[in-house]
Amino acid sequence: MTLHASLVHLVFLAGLAMLSAAAVRAMIGVGVMDHPSGRKAHDAPTPKMGGVGIVLAYLLGIAILYHYAGFARIADPYFRGMILSAFAIALVALLDDLYDYPFIVKLGAQIVAALTAVGGGLFVTFYRIPYVGGVDVGPFAIPFTLCWIMFATNGMNFIDGMNGLAAGVTLITCVFLSLFAMHAGAWFTYLAAALLAAGVVGFLPFNYPRARIFMGDVGSQFCGFVLAMLAVASSRFEGADLSFVLVPMMLTGALYDVGFTLVRRLLRGENITRAHRGHLFQVAQRAGMDPRLITLIYWGFTLFGAAAAWCFLAAPSLYKPVIVLVPLVPPMIWTLYVIHRARLTDVGRWSQ
Repeated sequence: MTLHASLVHLVFLAGLAMLSAAAVRAMIGVGVMDHPSGRKAHDAPTPKMGGVGIVLAYLLGIAILYHYAGFARIADPYFRGMILSAFAIALVALLDDLYDYPFIVKLGAQIVAALTAVGGGLFVTFYRIPYVGGVDVGPFAIPFTLCWIMFATNGMNFIDGMNGLAAGVTLITCVFLSLFAMHAGAWFTYLAAALLAAGVVGFLPFNYPRARIFMGDVGSQFCGFVLAMLAVASSRFEGADLSFVLVPMMLTGALYDVGFTLVRRLLRGENITRAHRGHLFQVAQRAGMDPRLITLIYWGFTLFGAAAAWCFLAAPSLYKPVIVLVPLVPPMIWTLYVIHRARLTDVGRWSQ
């Protein structure tokens, strides 16, 4: 890529970041409030729906990309599927922020949005597995992709319980995914990830270290959904070969917290659809850790995952299966530390 093209892209992304920031500032004025409760960490009413800025910046950027950036196109059905499904999940989450739907209604609406994506052909049918080779999953392609989309979407939604956590994880993942894609010549993924990053850059100063506004479901669900789609698109629909596992590797810290908490609650017979404060980051806060430090730790998990992803891309096939598992190490150590600290401080049942 030429220097001139890089500068043009940076100016374009800066404009989208400013649009996002303006929309976030406007949403503070609108004042749709998130009120404190026993299941939430904040103790004063705070505006939510700051994710509207992220959504506007991304959707405008992807529309411009669709019409003018011929070098970064994928086939029209897939491109339109990305746009329509992203719009669908944003609309669903926006309505949820306004009307606070029950979990089952939210889940059904998310499934419809995910089906919009896979209905447009956005699913992975062929996985390259080291030591095994290429594996065609055939009829399981759509169910596997749906499960990934739902897990990533809700995973980002669930970890959006602390200032800057979900936004920072999204930003770091997008920046490194964009760099990996640029190096590989995967131009759609390069620009699409950069667009989401630009939207988050406009939002994050309003949310960390002090929250003037929360992202809301419209932001967290949207970020998780788009990241899930980028993992699918980059692994199948471009000439350059970017592995599907890159995004999961960078999101390992966040998704591990969600998976660990989900399994623990299932084993304890708890209602997993009920709001709780049992995530590792929430238990750490209740055990006396500074929330700003906890957020930085999760950002660190994402940076570690990005470093592992870079090593994965550069490594011979023989070592790739081991490298894929490396990002699990810091969250596992973190789990042991949080358990130890929770016992020392006697925070009680984790699901409180």
